Amino acid sequence: MTDSSDLLLVITIFLSLAFAYSNGINDAANAIATVVSTRALRASHAVMLGATMNFLGALTGSAVAATIGSKVVRPEFATETTALGAIGAAVLWVFTATRYGIPVSVSHSLFAGLVGAGIASGGFDAIVASSAIKIVIALAASPILGFIGGLLLMHIIYWTFRRNAYSTVNAIFGRLQVLSAGWAAYAHGKNDGQNAAGIITFALAVHAGTMAADVSVPFWAIAVSALTIGMGTALGGWKVIQTLGMRVTKLTHVHGFSANTSAGSVIELASLFGLPVSTTHTITGSIMGVGATERLSAVRWGVTRRIMAAWMISYPVCFALGFTMVKGFDLVL
Repeated sequence: MTDSSDLLLVITIFLSLAFAYSNGINDAANAIATVVSTRALRASHAVMLGATMNFLGALTGSAVAATIGSKVVRPEFATETTALGAIGAAVLWVFTATRYGIPVSVSHSLFAGLVGAGIASGGFDAIVASSAIKIVIALAASPILGFIGGLLLMHIIYWTFRRNAYSTVNAIFGRLQVLSAGWAAYAHGKNDGQNAAGIITFALAVHAGTMAADVSVPFWAIAVSALTIGMGTALGGWKVIQTLGMRVTKLTHVHGFSANTSAGSVIELASLFGLPVSTTHTITGSIMGVGATERLSAVRWGVTRRIMAAWMISYPVCFALGFTMVKGFDLVL
């Protein structure tokens, strides 16, 4: 092992933690935007709830980390610059998006950066097509499932409480919304919190020359990623919260409960199968679903289109960044 190899490992781990931190800031809105916008919790309390549950979620399970760490790029093509290029691309894009309050998908960004970096290292044969296809399907399906879940849950609630006064229902769901926000934050940590741990695992395996189709995710990588994403959430991403929680549609306690419950359940299901999904993507779909139960015009489609455009541009931008960074690193090193 050379000094340059050790240095690349250190830089990759540092960038992975920077990615987890930016994830916490950018995705702070995912679980707590609704409780802030409906005033179910004070902003400071909501941020601490999100930080705590993100941390706890990231500590549970390692299926998503294992997918990122060994099931996207084939082991025989993996290099240290592959890991560095993938995480470097994601960090650069997510920090830029956060700076301008754009709620982009960190999962989209990392996946696209990893694919671009893998192809730069070994061509198209470097990518495990079956895994890549599953991830793309999961990323695409999650907002649709969130939308459907939010829509159905709202109709169930409307029917169940149809004879109750609005004030009574609002009081009940004001409390339940806090629980649902905690659930969504936990699910977010369990899925997105594993991304950084996956890249750290990838880099460690390549560095040690033990890269294989299945790698063991070290607990310390999960723990430090969980702590870092929790710290990012604690500081909060207030521009993103404003976009997601206050500008997509007008929310009440019932809406917030339905959106968080639906999104959290979709994300948790994906985590059980080891599939990284976009929590921003999923909860925005859920918010749109609950808003659509009032009327389609209740959803501010102009804001939604801008968010979707940010998601779509993440793929080519991060792919190109990952590819370019690996080629550049290989030339220099």
